[in-house]
Amino acid sequence: MRSKLFVPASRPELFAKALASAADSLSFDLEDAVAEPRKDEARAVLQAFLESDAARGHGKAIIVRVNALDTAHCEKDIAAVVREGVHLINLPKPGSVDEVLHAVNAIGHAARANGVAQAPALLLNIETPQSLRMAASLASAHPSVKGLQLGLGDLFEPYGVHRRERAAVEQALFAVRMAAAEAGVFAYDGAFANIKDVEGFRAEAELSRRLGFLGKTCIHPSQIDIANAVYQPSASEIEDALKVVNAAAQAEQTAVGAWVVDGKMIDKPFVLRAQSIVASARALGLIDGA
Repeated sequence: MRSKLFVPASRPELFAKALASAADSLSFDLEDAVAEPRKDEARAVLQAFLESDAARGHGKAIIVRVNALDTAHCEKDIAAVVREGVHLINLPKPGSVDEVLHAVNAIGHAARANGVAQAPALLLNIETPQSLRMAASLASAHPSVKGLQLGLGDLFEPYGVHRRERAAVEQALFAVRMAAAEAGVFAYDGAFANIKDVEGFRAEAELSRRLGFLGKTCIHPSQIDIANAVYQPSASEIEDALKVVNAAAQAEQTAVGAWVVDGKMIDKPFVLRAQSIVASARALGLIDGA
């Protein structure tokens, strides 16, 4: 899931274009992208789309960002959009473990009511000081939580922190990545609002990728190709990873705990990273799946 394209749920004319894009996943948004008077309309439009043939068979991960639990819309959103083919429910601004569990229960209830065999998992937005402080606990609240997504606009701007302050961006990214690692879930980077600043988007994506993030949110189709390129393993990374994985297999046969590949000492942590790179390359069809 190198790239995730935001699609306002109130803009059905964009749905087919989004499906035809190069984005690995689509995030249909019922929250910030939909004005309050149009919430009910957008929910109905999105439900109809998710129940249609067009929403199936395209190979993209489908995500729906619902409204926050402290609004009048969240449970209605969940009841409407928990449908076959929806992979993740993106929950904004979770404030406690109890709220995460409440969302899990609501999703489970909706899945049963709608005849959905596999209930969608949860992607939690980390976009408040409280959620940043509690990120590992929120991610560990239930096995249904599969990822944490950083939202820097909401996290920074209300408190006078400049959205482009690199020191703050680095610290927030690192904190979320470590929280995700503690909980055993993935970390996903948020949006970059300045669509015209191509190099700014690329630089932030490269930073989060170096910090172990899975991919980046795109708010415009022009950002998709950059995200796909940044979060895709390079040929040299794949070559190095394959060397490590092959050497690890040989070392296991001889019960060696640490060894050298191309002059570098290698042990288990490096093997785990190499295995992750190889798995990603295989999933993207960059190397054989055997």
